[in-house]
Amino acid sequence: MTRMGDYILRSIDAGTFGLDGGAMFGVIPKPLWERKIAADNRNRIRLAMRCLLVEGQDRLILIDNGIGTKFDEKFGHIYDVDTNSSSLEGSLHGAGLGLDDVTDVILTHLHFDHCGGSTMRSGDTLAVAFPNARFHVQVDHWRTANAPNPRERGSFLKENLAPLASSGQLVLCDGETELFPGVSVMTVDGHTEKMQLVKLEGGGKTLVYAADLLPTRFHLPAAWTMAYDVEPLVTIREKAAFLNSALEGNWHLFFEHDPEVEVGSVSMGERGPRVVDERRLDEL
Repeated sequence: MTRMGDYILRSIDAGTFGLDGGAMFGVIPKPLWERKIAADNRNRIRLAMRCLLVEGQDRLILIDNGIGTKFDEKFGHIYDVDTNSSSLEGSLHGAGLGLDDVTDVILTHLHFDHCGGSTMRSGDTLAVAFPNARFHVQVDHWRTANAPNPRERGSFLKENLAPLASSGQLVLCDGETELFPGVSVMTVDGHTEKMQLVKLEGGGKTLVYAADLLPTRFHLPAAWTMAYDVEPLVTIREKAAFLNSALEGNWHLFFEHDPEVEVGSVSMGERGPRVVDERRLDEL
């Protein structure tokens, strides 16, 4: 837990999962990326599902919410999902909070590992997991998710989208905007159309929730992009612009999927950008 201006920030651990290391690092050969992060016998690397809870201004804002718990055994096995060691609801409970307390959910994008916790099974039906929350999603991204291209079809799951569509709780944003005082979103298109990154400012500090533009600290170099990116060359340009802004603004970056590092700053060395000042959020 740390304070930034009018807000208290908490890192919320929604569990871990595994994705193919080759897919996570695209054209980078395995002997190079495996020096950074080890793969299991199915070539999967362990990734965090790290969400951010922002409390203040009479709001309790959750940024992303992981995979959730409504997946079946086959899905859990394929993606090596672990929500037993830690979970979204358990982490909230550890902070003395419940699903009913959340007033707003900002979804960076609607791939299943970022929005699966938005809905839950209630008997034989699906329900919204946060009954009192508004869900903030980019309008163009919402359209993409509901009419997906073949590349992303497996990432946009109906059980995550349909309950939101009929809930009356969906708020569609149109481009970069300030959602609340000190809480704004910026959009990028390389990973998926109109993914939104969340920027928090206060107390002389800036923290940016980097989502899948920079899923881990290892993704800063230009060529280290994901095979999941729909427009990898766009991602490269967007990363360069983002990292320049991070350097100029002395931003702290919050890493959603990094298995170890929650927060870091950017430094430019002879071999390009790198993460320095690695720390936990509560040390910010």
